[in-house]
Amino acid sequence: MMTGPDALQDRLDGFPRVRLGHFPTPLEKMERLAGHLSEELGGPVPSLWVKRDDCTGVATGGNKVRQLEYSFGAAKAAGADTAVITGAVQSNYMRTAAAFAARLGMEAHVQLENRVEGMGEGYHKSGNVLLDRMFGAHMHHFPLGEDEKAADANLNSIAARLKRNGKNPYLFTLSADTKPLTSLGYMQCAIELLQQASEGGMQFDAVVVPSGSAATHVGTLLGLRLAGYTTPVHGICVRRDAKSQTERVLSITRLAEDMLGCGETVPESDVQCHDDWFGPSYGRLVESTFEAIELAGRLEALIVDPVYTAKSLAGLIGLTRVGAFEGMGNVLYIHTGGLPGVFAYRSALYPDG
Repeated sequence: MMTGPDALQDRLDGFPRVRLGHFPTPLEKMERLAGHLSEELGGPVPSLWVKRDDCTGVATGGNKVRQLEYSFGAAKAAGADTAVITGAVQSNYMRTAAAFAARLGMEAHVQLENRVEGMGEGYHKSGNVLLDRMFGAHMHHFPLGEDEKAADANLNSIAARLKRNGKNPYLFTLSADTKPLTSLGYMQCAIELLQQASEGGMQFDAVVVPSGSAATHVGTLLGLRLAGYTTPVHGICVRRDAKSQTERVLSITRLAEDMLGCGETVPESDVQCHDDWFGPSYGRLVESTFEAIELAGRLEALIVDPVYTAKSLAGLIGLTRVGAFEGMGNVLYIHTGGLPGVFAYRSALYPDG
């Protein structure tokens, strides 16, 4: 099998893609965060870098832009006129899909899964939900939060009704057995990242990403391997425990390998998932979440959200503290966005007003 960035690009070029994102995204050094950790630990730490995928351009940006360029490419190739998508109430995925649909002249139907119990009115009406409405999405509420098969079944029912009304819907599902087109976006990101590193005369010794639906984790890991690099990729759990997430990442990786026809490329031992900063459940804040939000804002003027990016940044910080990157030169954190979700968590972040 041919490897290398050019060979990987040839594989990706075989898939339809709608190009709406702003690429390449910036690569920035987090000097003040590294300095803070070095002072705390009493010794040097690697140079910490951030890949600013919060700056991908569509509807406040985020990792979903890269992913949905390929999903909407498939939808347009299929002649779809309607996007039907499911996710959490404050889903960045649905918000970005609604924006893509608006840009492409398609109708959008979003199914809001109630994954975080006991949240107030702000959570259910502001942040991403507000943007869904601004982009013209039709809202469907689903009471269950941790049953992907039931959510997909209900999504199929919505699509069936739309078909009866003369629409041609395309379903955007997130279950682990779905064809992982979304992972292609982060294989493309791997190529972009390697080019930026080469231009800067450096290499990254480790990469840290959030790991939830797993498209970013799988795409980054498989993309680097297909490009010929053995860089470790650390997935920080944001939705389920490490054992369950490891199984999910490996399963989706195998599906992606089949989709690309590249054969088994990623060894099972390369799938690394950490749940030390996850907390009790999806969308629930813990002490390390608050710390990451504070350090990101006050040291680097970065905005990280409570659900995904604060927990993954907490993972970068925590892994640095325990010496996981000892002896390394450069460690990269991929910032996957999530800005609108911050507003939905205002009362949890600042309960005193």
